[in-house]
Amino acid sequence: MSSTYLPVVILLVIVAGFALTMVTVVSDALGPRRFNRAKLDQYECGIQPTPLPAGTAGRFPIKFYLTAMLFIVFDIEIVFLYPWAQSAVALGVLGLVEIILFIVTVAVVYTYAWRRGGLDWD
Repeated sequence: MSSTYLPVVILLVIVAGFALTMVTVVSDALGPRRFNRAKLDQYECGIQPTPLPAGTAGRFPIKFYLTAMLFIVFDIEIVFLYPWAQSAVALGVLGLVEIILFIVTVAVVYTYAWRRGGLDWD
């Protein structure tokens, strides 16, 4: 390792140690200790917990997973569209064809989710 990077590495080690110490040791030592049943229960996106039969795990509607997957699909779409928009002129016709294919693929996903009722929130 070059000696020019040694101060940066030392600083990163100090910062990581400080952050780890603050999160684990200091927060446990100084933080309030008010445990109750509500704080130890699972939090499931605003759904009130209901008593479950013994031996079963808590479950919540699949709509939450579907919403998360749709968010990821459209978030990735923006991640790809923005750089393309910045360099559309330099990419030329081939770049235009590729982005059209990409948008068609995302439109198929959107249509599928729409038809399956993934965009209807009950």
